[in-house]
Amino acid sequence: MDLSEKKIQLHGFNNLTKTLSFNFYDICYARTPEHQQEYLEYVDEEYNAARLEAVLTEVTKQIGASVLNMSVYDYEPRGASVTCLISEEPDLAEAIFSKEETPFEQVPKEKVKKSDTKQSVVGHLDKSHVTAHTYPEYHPDNGISTFRVDIDVSTCGRVSPLKALNFLIDSFNEDIVILDYRVRGFTRDIEGMKHYIDHEITSIQDFLSMKTKKQYQMIDMNVDQENIFHTKMLLNDFKLDSYLFGKGMDALDSAEQERIEESLKKEMSEIFYGINSLD
Repeated sequence: MDLSEKKIQLHGFNNLTKTLSFNFYDICYARTPEHQQEYLEYVDEEYNAARLEAVLTEVTKQIGASVLNMSVYDYEPRGASVTCLISEEPDLAEAIFSKEETPFEQVPKEKVKKSDTKQSVVGHLDKSHVTAHTYPEYHPDNGISTFRVDIDVSTCGRVSPLKALNFLIDSFNEDIVILDYRVRGFTRDIEGMKHYIDHEITSIQDFLSMKTKKQYQMIDMNVDQENIFHTKMLLNDFKLDSYLFGKGMDALDSAEQERIEESLKKEMSEIFYGINSLD
């Protein structure tokens, strides 16, 4: 869908704030101590601050903005946070940073390593930002481990976070994706009339690629008159072996495979619909 601004002559700056929020859920099964250790190593590789920083840098480029400042941190024992302050004005970023930017390349998962040092940087604050936070979590007694990644892309002005929508989904390819998009505030035209949105939208699904639409089942809960849009996505393809560690399915009999598959699908269903199953 076309994300260009409507042909409106504005009085001053476009004051609309557009925020796209992601909750990604990565679900695994790790029952034994050995498998739990494998799971922790997987988490450190897949969701460390270095990889998140690379993803957010590319998000900034995709929406047509520039990085002003990046703050990254790997927590102990698990988890990471990255905050990227951005501007839609490239000249501002060039004035702050004199060094050349390294072109982004998708970081191969097998080459991502947890940083040896912790970093926390506070710098120039502009109108827009991109953030990522991770939340490790596990079931106390049945082996289910659910890892959540929250990403927020908030912009003000001409740039739109929706331009990075498909890139972010492709970057993580998680079991469950919960999306929120909201346009806040208003901007005025030269005659003083308020405009509460500057592009057409009926659903976040309008901006998803055909590839993504085929991969996930989706439901919407939208409040159009308030410019609030909510979409939940559940991965269609379920292959038990991709959720296991160690020798995978080869180490399990058919009854155990069935039990684990039922537990995993129950976890996904509860998160997707936002309710606890009655057992």
